[in-house]
Amino acid sequence: MDKAKILVVDDNAAIRRGLSIRLRANGYKVVFAGDAVSAIAALVTENPDLMILDLGLPCGDGFVVMDRLNKHDVLFNIPVIVVTGRELAGNRDRALRAGASAFFQKPVDDEKLLTAVGKALECPNGELRGSL
Repeated sequence: MDKAKILVVDDNAAIRRGLSIRLRANGYKVVFAGDAVSAIAALVTENPDLMILDLGLPCGDGFVVMDRLNKHDVLFNIPVIVVTGRELAGNRDRALRAGASAFFQKPVDDEKLLTAVGKALECPNGELRGSL
């Protein structure tokens, strides 16, 4: 089986680099986007198996990206894991209602994130959404 491709969307290069190291060490392919517009374009061009998404992005926030993803005829089944520095109040529930498989606040525990990635990839059609 081919390695799963994960789109990491974060405007902080150090966070993208850190997530990339962790994910690649666990056998995943990683592609990046640093803002909402690039994220939407990368979803179409890269067709990732999963997206790790920050909410605080230039050119539109993570909720804009999830809204576009949910409206796309082909890509709407891509699981999304939100990893953000935004406050928990309201954002967690809103992200899960928008279809996120899991929600983590930065800094994120590596093992918990990798577990969530594995579970989301096992059930890409949303069976786990909101349960993590």
